[in-house]
Amino acid sequence: MTELEDVQHTRNSYDEVAELYATMFEHALDAMPFDRAMLSAFAELAPAGPVADLGCGPGRITTYLATLGLDVFGIDLSPEMIRLARAAYPDLRFEVGSMENLALEDRSLAGIVSWYSIIHTPPERMPGILAEFRRVLTEDGHLLLAFQSTADPQAVHPHDHKVAQSFVWSPERIEELLRHGGFRTVARLVREPDPGQPAEKHQQACVLAAKSPAS
Repeated sequence: MTELEDVQHTRNSYDEVAELYATMFEHALDAMPFDRAMLSAFAELAPAGPVADLGCGPGRITTYLATLGLDVFGIDLSPEMIRLARAAYPDLRFEVGSMENLALEDRSLAGIVSWYSIIHTPPERMPGILAEFRRVLTEDGHLLLAFQSTADPQAVHPHDHKVAQSFVWSPERIEELLRHGGFRTVARLVREPDPGQPAEKHQQACVLAAKSPAS
């Protein structure tokens, strides 16, 4: 299958900035209590079993989830990000891959974390992403999405991301996609931009969802 141009661009762009990105965000979670709270809630609610951190970058969220007791591994589009993750966290598993076409068996994951990694997906391909997530989750699996947000409940629009084209979503639009994609919302968090994080220009949102029973 021919790889999409925007996927190639995203991979290449993150390869180029991988070392800078890893340095900038290595300890960012330490000063983000609300983000840690959502990750902890996910860790408590997800059933026992493997958890995938999709779009794991250099592995900072993967390793945090591991400290919460999860059997977690990371997947990222960028080979350079995976190289850095493997070097920094040799006890964890990291693989190069695309969340649009996961090399995973059906119903093989208890949970998925997509921490600011759906943001580069064009809106028209989001239903396919969620279908892939649903495919690999167990019947009681959980999904945690983090993304830049907007207060306009109907909005999704391009975002001036410094690495690759990305999109800002309202939580309402994300939850609508989740509902149509076979998920139910468990919790939602929206917080204001952190003054200590210069990259944050918008509200930041997390949506925690569970796979709905097959109809």
